[in-house]
Amino acid sequence: MTTDKAAMPMQDRLQHLFAVISSQRFRSRQGLGNEVPFFICPYKPEEAVAMERLRRQLVNRLEQSGVRTLDINLYDLSIEILKERDIWDRILELEESVSKEELKELLQGVLDPEAHLVPAIAAKMAATEHEVLFLSGVGEVFPYIRSHNVLNNLQSTAKEKPTVMFFPGAYTHSLESGASLDLFARLHDDKYYRAFNIFHCEA
Repeated sequence: MTTDKAAMPMQDRLQHLFAVISSQRFRSRQGLGNEVPFFICPYKPEEAVAMERLRRQLVNRLEQSGVRTLDINLYDLSIEILKERDIWDRILELEESVSKEELKELLQGVLDPEAHLVPAIAAKMAATEHEVLFLSGVGEVFPYIRSHNVLNNLQSTAKEKPTVMFFPGAYTHSLESGASLDLFARLHDDKYYRAFNIFHCEA
C-alpha cells in the first residue's frame, strides 16, 4: 500500500518536494515523453497558511542548493496587471456598486489568461533566470481566473522548464470523468489532463 504523500506532515512534504524538484531528472524533464512539464502540488484548503510557509521554505532551500525558482502569486500578479492598466482604483470603486456577477465578468475580461495573464507570466519568465516556475494564489483569484485556463494557455509558453502549481484542493483521476482539478476539494475547476501530481513523483 502506498503512502499518500499529500497527507504527510508538512516537514515530510517539504522534504519530498525538495528532493524531487532539486533532482536533475525533474529539472531536465526526464521520463515525461512529450508531455508538458506541469505538476500539481495539492493541499487541503485549511492548510493554506502552513503551505504558504512551506513554499517559502522550499524556495529558500532550493536557492541555497543552486536551483533558481520563479515564484509567482497569481493574486499579486492580477493586482499588478490591474494597476498597470490603470483600472485598479476603478475596480475598488465599482466593487461597492455593481453585482458580484458583473464584477466577475469585468475581471474575467481584464485578467483573461490568454490575452493578459499568461503574457505577464511570460514577461517575468523572460526577465528572471530560473529553472522551475512556481504558481500560487489559485484560491484567491477564483472565480475570476480558473486554474485549468492558466495551465492550458501556459502550455506553449512554459514547456521548456517545469511548472509547479500549488493547488488548494484535489487533483483527481477517475475512469468515469478522467482527471480534474477540484478547487477547495468541492468545486470541479474543470478537466485538466496534462499535469502530474508531484506527490506521485519520485526523486
